[in-house]
Amino acid sequence: MNLNQKAIELLEENKYDESLILFKEAVGRSRDIQSLNNLAWIYCNEEDNDINALPLLEEILRMNPKSHFPYNLLGEIYCRQVKWESAKDILEKAISIQPSKPAYNNLAVANYHLGHIEEASKYFLLGSEPSDLAMYSHIRCLIELDNKSEAKCKLDAFSEDDNEFVGEVEVADLYVELGCYEEAITWFKKGWNNYAKQPKWISRYIYSLLKMYNPILAKELLSEGINEKIIDIKEAYEEECDEDWSEKDKQVYIKELLNDKKEYEQMFEKITSGYIPTMEFDTTIQTACYLFGCNRHNHPEYHG
Repeated sequence: MNLNQKAIELLEENKYDESLILFKEAVGRSRDIQSLNNLAWIYCNEEDNDINALPLLEEILRMNPKSHFPYNLLGEIYCRQVKWESAKDILEKAISIQPSKPAYNNLAVANYHLGHIEEASKYFLLGSEPSDLAMYSHIRCLIELDNKSEAKCKLDAFSEDDNEFVGEVEVADLYVELGCYEEAITWFKKGWNNYAKQPKWISRYIYSLLKMYNPILAKELLSEGINEKIIDIKEAYEEECDEDWSEKDKQVYIKELLNDKKEYEQMFEKITSGYIPTMEFDTTIQTACYLFGCNRHNHPEYHG
């Protein structure tokens, strides 16, 4: 068993500190593509330290690696750093070596933020699984491109039984964007007891109900939301503070609860007066294992 394999074995055994020592030792012995890449991956995924990983990956690129691993990892970092052009360029290089769903998704993210919605739509689709976040993002792009017929057809295929199902409220939100309020209501109902009650998505539910001329249920749901907040506020006041929950934390939380309660109290009148709640959409960067020699993911060691 070589040094890299031993380091990965320790990582699998949750012996992180010992593992990190060996990953660093491997770099000390030989600053090659495998040792630099694996240490960079550890910095990114175990320490959330892109700053330390970046120079290691830049050093690798000067060696012209034949694997997509360092390019994919660098693309992730550029996305997190909001360097969309750099992310786009490096992920295109990664895909030219070996296409992968995370790279397609992250390339879509970069294109979306660059305003290249058609390209983003294409790559989200290539990076998607049935009913997952990438497919959700693909459909959002189709809606922005005014391709609503295709968007609805693909959204109708979403299933809670799919392994990577994005979630009921997310599906409902897309139906609201399509103006399909009956379908939206169906999915909001499914998600009602599965999601934390937040005014942002509940306002979209109430809006859909009012578009379908159901003010009675809208008022019932708002009443339920208000009563839940009253209970939460009471419990928050009674909660004792400790070293992990200061008086300041408590007061901030109570203020948030009071604001939510106020939103619920004003929501019906606000929407009936013409207010249209907007959809909150954000892209999601996909991560993956890019460790050379990882047996769990059947990754061979690097051979240039």
